[in-house]
Amino acid sequence: MRIAEMLPADQAGGSLWPLMRQAGVTDAVGTLPGDPRPRPGHEAPWDYLPMVRAKDLYERNGFDLGVIEWRPPFNLAKRGLPGRDEEIENVCTLLRNMGRLGIPVWCYEWMTDRNWVRTSTAVPSRGGSTVTGFDRAVFEAGPPPPLGTISEEQLWENLEYFLARVLPVAEEAGVRLAMHPDDPPISPLGGIGRIMSSVDGFRRLLEISDSPMNGITFCQGNFRLMTDDLPGTIRGLGDGGKIFFVHFRDVEGTVDHFVETWHDAGPTDMRACVEAYHGIGFDGLMRSDHVPTLHGEVGAQAGYGVLGRLYAVGYIRGLIEGTTARG
Repeated sequence: MRIAEMLPADQAGGSLWPLMRQAGVTDAVGTLPGDPRPRPGHEAPWDYLPMVRAKDLYERNGFDLGVIEWRPPFNLAKRGLPGRDEEIENVCTLLRNMGRLGIPVWCYEWMTDRNWVRTSTAVPSRGGSTVTGFDRAVFEAGPPPPLGTISEEQLWENLEYFLARVLPVAEEAGVRLAMHPDDPPISPLGGIGRIMSSVDGFRRLLEISDSPMNGITFCQGNFRLMTDDLPGTIRGLGDGGKIFFVHFRDVEGTVDHFVETWHDAGPTDMRACVEAYHGIGFDGLMRSDHVPTLHGEVGAQAGYGVLGRLYAVGYIRGLIEGTTARG
């Protein structure tokens, strides 16, 4: 397993990229620059030449781009609405170009209308640092979904439609699709069904297709809220090589009310998790996720401060080296 970091393409000129190189990180989880809703006749980020330029940007700065954690708009595909086939074709174009450029993993999700949700981005934590938190009661008091409700079974039908069309393209391109859990793993949330919210949901995902390109982003914070046995779940879902990518983080509380934690201060036995990855032969990328915001990081995006990520890289490296040294 290799330590990577999320390095957005639009932050290449800041301090994050050189500091990660100085910390010994050479694997990047990347994004694509440009307008995700381009005007007709204009280049889209998922077109070949923009992706060539993006990959070159990472390589010129000393990083191997191993995962794309960025998605063309595809909410119509998730909802099964008119226009979904055009969105799916954009995804297929992305996968074909990833294959041409040797980028092996695409991290995607099936959260309809919204991505990860928190009700606070400044919960006090160790030494005056701050972390994000979620309170379901607060969230559910908000407005109803603008596009209306959608059931879990509708989402499953739409996901099967999507995978039937993109997995053959992914197989031809040699790109693995790594499904990220719902965050938080609650269904319904705000009147909207969510299907990647349980270990059983991920088992069902893997049963949809036995394609070698059909797999998982194992985001530990979300799976921690789905199970009391995180190492066992890593072994159970990953024994067949279906964990393609890891988000290394921890949370404290319940699915209805939780806070993020420092990587070394949560309830999870993080060393046991690394041992479980080692035991299943996981050899992909692992990145820290949702780190605390530290002193002096004014205006930092919650969960993605630079100092917290530097701390996490050192912590994860120690766990990996301690585990692999024992064999």
